[in-house]
Amino acid sequence: MENDEMGTQKVILFALGENTYGVPIDQVVSIVRPESATRVPDAPDFVEGVMNFRGSIIPVINVRKRFGMETAGATKDSRVIVVTSGDLTVGMLVDTAREVVEFGTRQIEQAPDIVGGLDAAFIRGIASLDDDRLLILLNLEKVLSDQDVHDLKSLKD
Repeated sequence: MENDEMGTQKVILFALGENTYGVPIDQVVSIVRPESATRVPDAPDFVEGVMNFRGSIIPVINVRKRFGMETAGATKDSRVIVVTSGDLTVGMLVDTAREVVEFGTRQIEQAPDIVGGLDAAFIRGIASLDDDRLLILLNLEKVLSDQDVHDLKSLKD
């Protein structure tokens, strides 16, 4: 039996509408309240703009737009989850950031081809939490395509 099968995973939970998603805590740099992002001409439509994060300029993506969901205005509960994926740091605008949960990697199942309208490439798996909630685990490396990463890096130049 591989150690991975018996390990645990910690994720930050966030919501988009009624669905709960998770990103690995080791890829999360910070969770901040949204500030006005500076729009960048010719950026992909899911890019809200760029913001100053601890002295660095980072792109902010609207995760609802990226996933092809109906957009909603920011609320008092909206958050920007600052994550790293490879050598890219990006802010993800979400409806709300909830909590950190830990669960066994055995609780993760492969996602069907389409989950809640999302392409399976965006999803690392589905976890069933102890309180009967289902959690969609995102694969951050796939949420942004190679072209998206190239475009986002060019926003900072």
